[in-house]
Amino acid sequence: MDYPKKTQAAPAEGQTVRLTITSRNAKAVESVTSQLLMRARDEKVTIHGPVRLPTRTLKITTRKTPCGNGTNTWDTFELKIYKRIIDLHAPTEQVKKITSFTMESGVDVSITILDR
Repeated sequence: MDYPKKTQAAPAEGQTVRLTITSRNAKAVESVTSQLLMRARDEKVTIHGPVRLPTRTLKITTRKTPCGNGTNTWDTFELKIYKRIIDLHAPTEQVKKITSFTMESGVDVSITILDR
């Protein structure tokens, strides 16, 4: 007896696009993320996220005195980086509409097309 061959369903129109939002300012990341989500919901796009990645803390410890004399006193400087990931399943034209607005300064948004 021959079993029917399994066929893959035709892929839905569009592609999966990953938006990665990065900044040193937590409020700026949250506001840009909420604007992107609001615009994506208006376009009726399938959304996965936002995924809040752990905050990356970069630390540098240096001596306070430049000459090396005196007591050993140290300064610690920190830089915190906040990151969010949003996956959208939409055609390229809709992604352009969603991401075409004025974002706050200091916020990086990178767009990656995923193969699935």
